[in-house]
Amino acid sequence: MRTSEAGCRVKNKTPAPIQITAEHILREALERQKAEIRLPPNHKIADSGELADYRLRKRKEYEDLIGRAKWNIRVWVQYAQWEESQKEFGRARSVWERALEVNYRNHTLWLRYADFEMRNKFINHARNVWDRTVSLLPRVDQLWYKYIHMEEMLGNVAGARQIFGRWMNWIPDQQGWLSFIKFELRYNEIERARDIYTAFEKQYGDKEGIQDFLPSKKRLEYEDFLPSKKRLEYEDALLSKKRLEYEDEVRKNPLNYDAWFDYTRLEVSAGNKNRVRELYERAIANEPPSQEKKYWQRYVYLWINYALYEELDAEDGERTRAVYRLCLQRIPHEKFSFAKIWILAAQFEIRRLNLKGARQILGNAIGKTPKHKIFKRYIEIELQLGNVDRCRKIYEKYLEWCPQSSCAWSKFAEMERSLGETDRARAIFELAVDQPALDKPEPLWKAYVDLEISEGEYERARRLEERLLDRTMKRRRPIHSEDGGLSWMEGNLAPNLKIMEAAYNWKKRRVSSLKD
Repeated sequence: MRTSEAGCRVKNKTPAPIQITAEHILREALERQKAEIRLPPNHKIADSGELADYRLRKRKEYEDLIGRAKWNIRVWVQYAQWEESQKEFGRARSVWERALEVNYRNHTLWLRYADFEMRNKFINHARNVWDRTVSLLPRVDQLWYKYIHMEEMLGNVAGARQIFGRWMNWIPDQQGWLSFIKFELRYNEIERARDIYTAFEKQYGDKEGIQDFLPSKKRLEYEDFLPSKKRLEYEDALLSKKRLEYEDEVRKNPLNYDAWFDYTRLEVSAGNKNRVRELYERAIANEPPSQEKKYWQRYVYLWINYALYEELDAEDGERTRAVYRLCLQRIPHEKFSFAKIWILAAQFEIRRLNLKGARQILGNAIGKTPKHKIFKRYIEIELQLGNVDRCRKIYEKYLEWCPQSSCAWSKFAEMERSLGETDRARAIFELAVDQPALDKPEPLWKAYVDLEISEGEYERARRLEERLLDRTMKRRRPIHSEDGGLSWMEGNLAPNLKIMEAAYNWKKRRVSSLKD
């Protein structure tokens, strides 16, 4: 016994490099199984005879299931859906009807039946289903909602209203009445909504009852359906309350222009012209204390709103003109100005057919505070009127004021080119490229080269590109050192590498096109 025990004793107790777990054993047992997994056959139908046999077999299966479990609604639904998938709509409808004979109180069955009719666009059949279901189950609110929703989606507002009326005869809960009211409000039928509120009060008592079930944000809407006298009293009270709030805000901080905006908007909605004008006069009297543009931006919009009110709401042209004039006098143009107010004043004069007044305003703007927007708008107006000579004079003033504007030079040349004055356009481009400093020279040179190419002057275009390269390429110049040695240093005549690269690409492209 001792010898056998000594022979069975484990001499090496170190763990094996690969530990075998239960998962390994199960995986190996599964791999050793050679049983084949048989999949159901993929049956393909080749002709109408096979299709008929397949349908007959499936119908027999469903009929057998129904015979064993007649009260199982799921089987009926699957049977009807299968018939629908086979485009056998008459048979599917017959299945639904048989299912309803089994249990007509199941409203889910009615919903699925109606969805089947709507999904396949059988509108009249769907109406018949909904009409039957709301007659048999009038206490199920979901059926009424679905019926009304279908009619509203079809645009049959009168039909939906009639269904709501039938529903109200069954005296639904408050939510049903509220849905009817919201329906009328969606189509701006205020009087009808007021009648519904009255009918609700007769059923549930005074207005406190309806206030209880209205959401908090909707409770004040009930006042819109009060008689006219009470509604006006309510609106006046609400208006007075808002006035007190805004008065308190502007009294605490007269420079709070956002509060003035809200206050004037409130008075404009009230419709009292005298109050609106008085309020605007009070608002514009609060001039910013510092003459910095950032503090005047909101203040100028008070003047703009005042002028627009006089023009659009009050329809008083003289007062509008006076507002614009006073605003332009109030702005310190020697320090800053606003192109928007000049342009709005000029556009107002154009709407009043006073072209002389509009030109005078824009001319004063150019003389006092020239701005890019003012020049562009002035040129646009004159070009629309067909006054080319005036456009040329304005462009001359524009370029005298800002000769480094590549956009202005390009637009001027483009206008001349559109008029057929190619020589004028070429002369303008020549003056432009000779300017010592340009903000964006690349588009200007490109427009000049494109002009020559469009005119068929390829030699001119080639010379232009050579001029551009001469201006932009780096050249080497000799440098003499103190010991008499000679070295070379690259100097950049025009350090704009983008122009050089663009010119090189243009030249390469043009040379290849000419060779072809």
